[in-house]
Amino acid sequence: MRRTVTILTLMAAAAAASLAADAKAGAAVYDRSCKGCHGANGTPSPGMAKAMNIKDMKSPDIQALSADDIKTIVTAGKGKMKPVTSVTGNSVDDVVAYVKSLK
Repeated sequence: MRRTVTILTLMAAAAAASLAADAKAGAAVYDRSCKGCHGANGTPSPGMAKAMNIKDMKSPDIQALSADDIKTIVTAGKGKMKPVTSVTGNSVDDVVAYVKSLK
C-alpha cells in the first residue's frame, strides 16, 4: 500500500511539472505578440506608455498582480488594451510566467 501511494505521488508530481508554465516559451510568444506595445524587455517606449497608459512589466504594480489577473488582461484586455486573440491555451500561462520572471 505504501509503495502504491509513493508511486502515485511521484506520478502526480511529474504530471504537474509537465503542465507547469514555461517562461522561456512565454518569452517567444511575448516577442511575437506583446513587445510591440510593451517593449522587448517589458519596458514600453515613453510615447507608447503615455498614449496607451502602459506600465513597465517590472513595476511593483504589475508584479503584484496574480497569474489569473494577468491571464484575464491578456485574454480580455484592459483599458485601451484589446484582448490578445493570438495568445491562447497554454501560451497564455507561458506569457504569464515570462511576465512574472521580469521582476
